[in-house]
Amino acid sequence: MAFTAILTMYAAFLFIGWLGARKVRDGDAVDFIVAGRSMPLLLATLTMTATWVDGGYLLGTAEGTYKSSIASGLQGGVCFGLSLLLGGLIFARRMRRLEFTTLADPFEARFGKHWAAVLFLPAIAGEIFWSAELLVAIGSTFGVILGIDLTTAILISAAVVIAYTMAGGMWSVAYTDAFQLGLVVVGLLIALPYALGAAGGLTHAWTSYTSARPLMSGMGGLAWWDVTAMLILGGIPWNCYFQRVLACRSPRAAQWHSLLAGGMTILLTIPPLLFGIAGASYAWSEPQLQELAAQPALTLPMLLKYATPPFAALLGLGAIIGAVTSSFSSSILSAASLAGWNGVRRLLMPDMTARQLKTFIRYSVVALGAGAIVMALKVQSVQALWFFTSDLVFVLLFPQLTCALFDPKANRTGSIAAFCVSGVLRFGAGEPLLGIPRTIPYSDDFPFRIVATVVGFVLLIGVSRIWSATDRRISN
Repeated sequence: MAFTAILTMYAAFLFIGWLGARKVRDGDAVDFIVAGRSMPLLLATLTMTATWVDGGYLLGTAEGTYKSSIASGLQGGVCFGLSLLLGGLIFARRMRRLEFTTLADPFEARFGKHWAAVLFLPAIAGEIFWSAELLVAIGSTFGVILGIDLTTAILISAAVVIAYTMAGGMWSVAYTDAFQLGLVVVGLLIALPYALGAAGGLTHAWTSYTSARPLMSGMGGLAWWDVTAMLILGGIPWNCYFQRVLACRSPRAAQWHSLLAGGMTILLTIPPLLFGIAGASYAWSEPQLQELAAQPALTLPMLLKYATPPFAALLGLGAIIGAVTSSFSSSILSAASLAGWNGVRRLLMPDMTARQLKTFIRYSVVALGAGAIVMALKVQSVQALWFFTSDLVFVLLFPQLTCALFDPKANRTGSIAAFCVSGVLRFGAGEPLLGIPRTIPYSDDFPFRIVATVVGFVLLIGVSRIWSATDRRISN
């Protein structure tokens, strides 16, 4: 029964994706990338929320709450929601009014297409690493609840998502996102009462939880603010976000879709937060406690397996599948769009026709999806890679995007100086993931990400003006 339900769910994804693909059958590349800039406000809001509410969001919120505190559990989801609110207030309206097509277009307009090709590399890398992390999340969940091996779960899930994304681009992704977000809401809300009931009820679970640990543990230190700033501000310069902004029908709709999605993203932290509280109060067996101690990210899947009846566990699994697949499709389409629009068409093949571009993006969806599959199966630290790339997006791209959009005096020289120095300051903190030692003696609590980003802003603004003034004097 469970396998039949999962297959039916995936068949529904393919059918809905096929319906979306009919809208771009005769359309051009803009239809494929940003839905012809004609996406209704409600659909844009749902696809944006579905993209941000991913598997890491659900599993990470439950994990942080279970093993640490309410503050730890809320940090990721609330910060993601705040990034959408801030993006809507400051960036969305301007990006849509200027009718850009990707995140890299402002870089190209301000700094030139060759330097823009360098700047979008961290963005593409981030999307690929994120895709791989999502596949690992869904594979692990399948393994806990249904006993399916990781490879099979990843291959089936990825194949379905790649198929409908390649067929219909942004329209297919948006329609399936809306359906998948519904799965998230329904699945979690049905499974949650059973999990809380198995933990003694909401009142007992809350009392037990609050008596065992401080609610706000971990908040307030410089390192905490460093990560918080990375999550909020680093959540803005992602092409999958601006793809939805640019798909809206007007600048006003682009702004409102971002604000509404931000509110929904924050609101949806509540169910996985309550699952984490239930997990801390549930009477686990000793082997189960040992498994959770080794892999606390499995808190939500294990609650679904052991604390809910089979039908509720299946609906909860559907919620996680919906969260992961919606984000995976958004991520691979985003990376493929950057590669095709800014990489090949603008830089290598400016005479490429719209039909050729659309074909290239479709093949890129397959290639990048395959790369994410390989990474998910082979790399043991995919999640760490994703966090590291998110770190770089914050440090390297947030100052670049802000100045490209709002500072008319920003130029390529200032951009290069900011990019290089911010990179040195960030890598000076070391990166165990890449075997890079610490070369700058930061203290353990030093907010090196914020410092590197602020220095990037100062250099981009200052060097641009100094260079322009020097260039004028030489010309005169």
